[in-house]
Amino acid sequence: METLDVRGLPPPEPFERIMAALDVLPAGEALEVLIHREPFPLYDWLRERGWAWTAKREDFSGYEQFRLHIAAAGQTS
Repeated sequence: METLDVRGLPPPEPFERIMAALDVLPAGEALEVLIHREPFPLYDWLRERGWAWTAKREDFSGYEQFRLHIAAAGQTS
């Protein structure tokens, strides 16, 4: 699984990098994303394009971050 760290990047760069990574993600693979805020606008974009995801809020050195796991809908990897 590829990990994409977009923590600390100003908008819209995290969204753009996530979209670009998903465009080239091999079939059957998943993408893990580390981001410093919950990306609510991304969720609608993912849903509309057939992606499934989980989001987990974590504490990272005293700061909140989110770890997203994104895969094609119906895929479990």
